Amino acid sequence: MSSRRSRQSSSLGPSSRISDDQIADLLSKLRQLLPEIHDNRRSSKVSASKVLQETCNYIRSLHREVDDLSQRLTQLLTTIDADSPEAAIIRSLILQ
Repeated sequence: MSSRRSRQSSSLGPSSRISDDQIADLLSKLRQLLPEIHDNRRSSKVSASKVLQETCNYIRSLHREVDDLSQRLTQLLTTIDADSPEAAIIRSLILQ
């Protein structure tokens, strides 16, 4: 991976490189967004690889939640009358 990284950085040029400070800042922002790490009192001591792993896990769980909610919405829409007040409310929420 290091050879891949060096090839990428040399082809991007010096202005496109991300500094260590920028990486640390981005990792800090990710730590704050992740419930599993943010609630931990020692969140600043969590390794970068753990932050990235937890980020991937959290994104996967959000995708599952979106899929589940989409499925539930589809089921709800098939069970109600299209002209009912409930359907109108759901349509207005979806279009927002």
